[in-house]
Amino acid sequence: MSPGMIKMWISIAGMGLMFLAIITIYLSRYKLKGFLRMITAVLAYLFMIGAGITLLIVFLA
Repeated sequence: MSPGMIKMWISIAGMGLMFLAIITIYLSRYKLKGFLRMITAVLAYLFMIGAGITLLIVFLA
């Protein structure tokens, strides 16, 4: 696979992680309560950090 195609797949993975982060942030803020709210918030921010790392890989490679 060419380097351009690898960058494309990495960026698609980053977009997917951003989408998951948006959904889990929405759930944690508006739909859930208690301990489950905290777990989904942590998961959302981990997704966001993962998306940022994938974007750095694409931009800096």
